[in-house]
Amino acid sequence: MIRLQNLTLQRGPQRLLEAAELTLHAGHKAGLIGANGAGKSSLFALLRHELTPDAGDCLLPADWRIAHMRQEIDDLERLAVEYVLDGDHLLRQVQRDLAAAEAAQDGAAIARLHTELDSADGYTADARARRLLAGLGFEHGQMDRRVGDFSGGWRMRLNLAQALMCPSDLLLLDEPTNHLDLDAILWLEGWLKSYPGTLLLISHDRDFLDSVVDHVAHLDQQKLTLYRGGYSAFERTRAERLAQQQQAYEKQQAQRAHMEKYIARFKAQATKARQAQSRIKALERMEELTAAHVDSPFDFSFREADKLSSPLLDLDEARLGYGDKVVLEQVKLNLTPGARLGLLGPNGAGKSTLIKNLAAELVPLSGHLRRGENLVVGYFAQHQLDALDDKASPLLHFQRLAPTEREQTLRDFLGGFDFRGPRCDEPVLNFSGGEKARLALALIAWGKPNLLLLDEPTNHLDLEMRLALTMALQEFSGAVVVVSHDRHLLKSTTDEFLLVADGRVQPFDGDLDDYARWLIDYRARQAPVSSSDASVDKTDKRAQRQAAAALRQQLAPHKREVDKLEKELGQVQEKLAQVETRLGDAGLYEAPRKEELRVALAEQAQLKSREADLEERWLEALETLEGLQRALEEAT
Repeated sequence: MIRLQNLTLQRGPQRLLEAAELTLHAGHKAGLIGANGAGKSSLFALLRHELTPDAGDCLLPADWRIAHMRQEIDDLERLAVEYVLDGDHLLRQVQRDLAAAEAAQDGAAIARLHTELDSADGYTADARARRLLAGLGFEHGQMDRRVGDFSGGWRMRLNLAQALMCPSDLLLLDEPTNHLDLDAILWLEGWLKSYPGTLLLISHDRDFLDSVVDHVAHLDQQKLTLYRGGYSAFERTRAERLAQQQQAYEKQQAQRAHMEKYIARFKAQATKARQAQSRIKALERMEELTAAHVDSPFDFSFREADKLSSPLLDLDEARLGYGDKVVLEQVKLNLTPGARLGLLGPNGAGKSTLIKNLAAELVPLSGHLRRGENLVVGYFAQHQLDALDDKASPLLHFQRLAPTEREQTLRDFLGGFDFRGPRCDEPVLNFSGGEKARLALALIAWGKPNLLLLDEPTNHLDLEMRLALTMALQEFSGAVVVVSHDRHLLKSTTDEFLLVADGRVQPFDGDLDDYARWLIDYRARQAPVSSSDASVDKTDKRAQRQAAAALRQQLAPHKREVDKLEKELGQVQEKLAQVETRLGDAGLYEAPRKEELRVALAEQAQLKSREADLEERWLEALETLEGLQRALEEAT
């Protein structure tokens, strides 16, 4: 278990922990939460033995293997799959020792090291690394590219894959979802749920925490408090504790009255859309949330637009893309005040392309895009953080935007985004990614938009700021189009979803659980099928029968391929067992039989390599077959 006893931890002049206590048993999965700068990453460094306590004890089992997600990349020339394999340090050491033994023609060492390689699952390591990369969104062709060919966000995915590749008893993950899309997050959730060791996770994604963790460790006021359950259970329990304080109670009542007005408004609007019902439930839960976050430093709203147009924006029969590359076709979208749209779709399907066209950063290749006379767009995207003036302070950014406004008014507005006192006057150069994101959102909120286009707005934002943004969006009277991997934000601020996939933008009749199921089916459908099957009209029974027949024809050869590979795999495993029986003969290692030993070891290595290759091909063929079987079930 992990045990912190009377622990004090200090970094420079700042005391992060004071007489803190925490006990986390083996196998527990805990979320570590707390304000930015509270000391979460420093606590991880302490558990990795990179820091020592200033007082008290930090106790972990001496034999625990610890894996963590690195934040830096030290070899840009390494191939991606090799970089991931480097995460298994024991495997790499055995491989180096084996290469040395083979160079020295040390038969006894070679035999021993082949056994160690087998124990380390070395013969399946490459296939396992590629499965990790596929789960995190890498295409097959990308896996053999240089690390340096990838952007910063994709390099962080490589670091995450490397951490998951490492056999461990304790896994430390610091913001693993920051650079992931929703598809990869759903995959990671499944992986972490099945992880057998102890997990300590820093995350600002409440739905991700709820899905993965069974405890929450809250770092607040230099103390650690352990709560049972996920993040929602933590909020409820903390709300009950804080509600006992008069100050918290009074603020809660004021916010409750404020939110009830919006609940009533959206109940009146909500009709059949399941998303609208989800949103009402989220609003009704605000009574719990506000008390749990009574000490949040954030409190802001988007300023009301001076005028509205209806529609704000109308896109008709548009083809969208870049240059000669068409990404989306026949796009129709009519945005009126009050519209709340969430964009769903696989990575690279065109969600950002659509938003960039709406924001006028791109121009449709064809079709019509009409903008309302009074349209004012507030557009947030990650690249806009780089557009901030590093030498200017938050206050100066606002003074340039509103030169005639009173300075105190600007400072008061910035205070709602937690830019207070001297922080208002510091240059952006020294700001973290989260602070830059808050400043970009503040500039948008000041501009009185009537259409908000938000492309991953929660990246780098902590839990408190995400909640404040959610509440501000619920109050916003204009239209909202949002792309986000934060499911709580999507559920709480959107009334309907659009699915961006296969070159089209279409309404999605379902919620995020339905989308997760759709995504599984979508991946299965990526298996090669004839073009005639891809356009099956579900309302056409004849077409359904034709599609089913075509699928049955495809099933036969795939089934034969699976059976063939399974048979070959069995034969190889039988031969391998015979070779390993020979290698178990102690006399084989005597000097007169040196050549026989060499041949047997070479045969063993060849068979193990063949076994790993056949196993990977068999798994891929089986996955394709199962995908076709699911498609056949749907077609019938």
